[in-house]
Amino acid sequence: MVDVGHSKDSGDGTEEPAGPRDADGNTETAAGEPEAGTKAKKAKQPRSFWKELPILIGIALVLTILIQTFVARVFLIPSESMEQTLHGCAGCYGDRVLVDKVVYDFRDPEPGDVIVFERPRTWNQAEFLANRSENAVVRWLQDLGAMFGLASPNEDDVVKRVIATGGQTVRCCDEQGRVQVDGKSLDEPYVYWDGGAPNGNQEFESFTVPEGTLWVMGDNRNNSADSRVQGGGGADGVVPVENVIGKARFIVLPPSRWQGVGDYNAQAAVALGTGLPLGVGVAAAFPTLWLGRRLRAALPERRRP
Repeated sequence: MVDVGHSKDSGDGTEEPAGPRDADGNTETAAGEPEAGTKAKKAKQPRSFWKELPILIGIALVLTILIQTFVARVFLIPSESMEQTLHGCAGCYGDRVLVDKVVYDFRDPEPGDVIVFERPRTWNQAEFLANRSENAVVRWLQDLGAMFGLASPNEDDVVKRVIATGGQTVRCCDEQGRVQVDGKSLDEPYVYWDGGAPNGNQEFESFTVPEGTLWVMGDNRNNSADSRVQGGGGADGVVPVENVIGKARFIVLPPSRWQGVGDYNAQAAVALGTGLPLGVGVAAAFPTLWLGRRLRAALPERRRP
């Protein structure tokens, strides 16, 4: 039903009948259109999906880059130096691992940690050289893909296991061919001998790791260019802590390899093995003493002669 509006003042003291009002309360002209100066209410049209898609993609890329830069990064394992812990070889599907970039903001790398780090300037031997295009745009896309674990990483990024930290003395080997730290032989269940036996690259002289640096080695001891040989070994073979990018946490691809990355601390295992008999003895002493007292209390006292 059309509402007939009240009259309005024409300005000369006389009143003119107002035009009819529409359903929204706007005064209509004779032609049935809203009168000038009034605004018809219009429903806000939602933005189309194709207009929102570029915005969503842009936000996702920015967030991903921020996460990769400050929180975590997916890293492609290209070489065989960490077999069998991490797979990576020519012609096979290299593992992609999630690298935690926050943990070392709160503590330093520890023995047993599998770390990703920038190649020190003293290292002169690359285990893996990524093929990069001479075209600047294509090379930028390759580097971007490497950031997301979709392409081979730059040869300046390396993955190894921490064997000794600053102040510790490391050498190889004892009579059984084991690495020693501070004179104690390590039991390293993660070591893989490519070829079935040590090939001679394992041995190195006693060396005290400088403070603020790490002695690192690959789990594939026969096929790893690490602190033993880089820069000739010794002081030129260690890795500055400031070069560490992060700690390898999980294998995220391929799905058949989903698992955590072990950070077995061989030094702690040696200490545990040394103190285990003593700990067991101390723990067993208390129930033995308690049981003895209970037996004495239960048995009748001998009569005196």
